[in-house]
Parts: sequence; structure tokens; C-alpha cells
Amino acid sequence: MLSSTIWLLLLTTTILSFSTNKVKAQLNPLSSQYFFNQYQANPAYAGFDDGLNINLNYRKQWSNIPGAPSTQNITADYKMNKVGLGINVYNEKAGSLQRTKAMLTYAYHLPLNDKNQKLNFGASVGIMDERVDYSSINGDITDPSISQFNNKGSLFDGDFGVAYTSNTLNIEGAIPNIRSFIKQEDDNNVDRAQFYAAVSYKINTGTGTNTMLIEPKVAFRGIKGYDNIFDAGANLTFANKVFIMGMYHSSNSASFGAGINYKNSLSFMGYYTTETSALQGSANGTFEVSLKATLFK
Repeated sequence: MLSSTIWLLLLTTTILSFSTNKVKAQLNPLSSQYFFNQYQANPAYAGFDDGLNINLNYRKQWSNIPGAPSTQNITADYKMNKVGLGINVYNEKAGSLQRTKAMLTYAYHLPLNDKNQKLNFGASVGIMDERVDYSSINGDITDPSISQFNNKGSLFDGDFGVAYTSNTLNIEGAIPNIRSFIKQEDDNNVDRAQFYAAVSYKINTGTGTNTMLIEPKVAFRGIKGYDNIFDAGANLTFANKVFIMGMYHSSNSASFGAGINYKNSLSFMGYYTTETSALQGSANGTFEVSLKATLFK
């Protein structure tokens, strides 16, 4: 039964990957979504870990160019037996365009056996608000297309995700921004996530203070207005205290990160992501910081 379940997940992920081959995902998502806070990319991970988990993220382009993109993200999730509840608030500003998304999440974690194998399902509902900031426009602010874009107001949106998890193997797939995915809206807005899938495998080596966890990972993303992107890399955890990660992206950019864990209740990570090949001559990449606090564990 277990093997058939895994193959069903793999088949579903493959079908969804091919079905979104012509759709496009964010060029540079938050680097913390790969290992540090997987709930950012997949609602199935809400309440996956014990206790109340609060994550704060901030990302900014390294060079202080006027209108350079900046991102803030706050997530909080709590586990209650097999149920996970969460909230995910994302805000991004690039030039004159500002995008804010606030979602509430319900997840269910179904145990498959006594070896920590689970099927995890999650769904988020909330609002997406996108608007042009008139004060940041360097051009004709009377352009009717600007007011038309702002007048659409906040829109109802949702995310859906599924994941198979165990002590070693993780397989996942998620569809964010379900509204635009279903309606295939042509709103001339690029850099919108459409699909995310990933597979990782955990390898434990050593014992005690010499313990090291190696987790290679391969991920697939799509982007509105860009080619599909593949990510490959790994996260290394030393004695559950120090983290080092690296991911290469098929957009010819790379992400690197390092962090520490204090008493399994407070963790800090810092990341640097190089620019994609198209922007490497005009920008210096982005820097991201992540803080995680675990309460009531």
C-alpha cells in the first residue's frame, strides 16, 4: 500500500509538471523555503513540526538602487495532533508595484505507519492585493491602465499542497495562486508563482556531537513570463546546531546560506542569492535574513 501511495504522488507530480510546462514561478523565491521554512512554499507543511513556529523573513537587493525589490514574510503555524493551522503573510515591492498576500491555512497529517511516514495535505485561503504606488511612478500617472489595475482591488485567492514525508524521503507538490492558475488570467503581471515540486533525501552520518545530516534536494518551479526553472542543492546540519545550504538555479543564479540553532527554540539564517544571468551586469544579488522561534514545544 505504501509503495502504491508513493508512486501515486510521483505520478501526480509528473502530470502537474507537464501540464504547467507553458506556464511560468518566481525567479528568486525566498531561499528559506527550501529547507528552513517549507511552509512558505507548501501549505501541507503547516503544523508539521511540534509547537508554535513563528518565522520572520526580510529580503533586499544588495545594492541600494531606487525602486529595488524588497520582500517581507511572516508565517506562524501550530500543530494540534494530526491537524496543522497556520497564517502566511507575504509583502513584496518592486519599483512602483506592490503585492500583498495574506492566507489562513489548514493542514492534515495522516500517519501511514509507525516509521514516521505521513501523507500531508494543506489548503490556504485568503486575499491577494496588487496595486501601483503613484508616488513611485516615473512617468504619466494619468495613464488609464494604472487606475484600471488599482481599481480591481483585493482578490480572493488560495494555495494547495501535498507532501509525502518520512525520516529520509520527502516528495511534495504545491499550486500557489489557484485563482490565476485556474482562470489563466492575462494581467500582464510577471513573476507570479504557478507551480512548485520538490524531492529530497536525508542522510545521517556520525553520532553525538559529530552528527551530520545531509539533505540533497531537487526542485521544479514555473514563472509567468519566464522559462521553467530547476533547482538543485543540499542542506548540511551539524549536530543540529549549525546549518549550511546551497542551491543552484537553472536561471544561472545560486543561493547560499548559513545559520545557527539555539536550544532548539531559536534559529537564525542568512542567505545571499546571485542575480539571474540576464541581470548579472546591472545588479549585485539579494541578501535575506530569517528568524525562527519555536514556542510550547
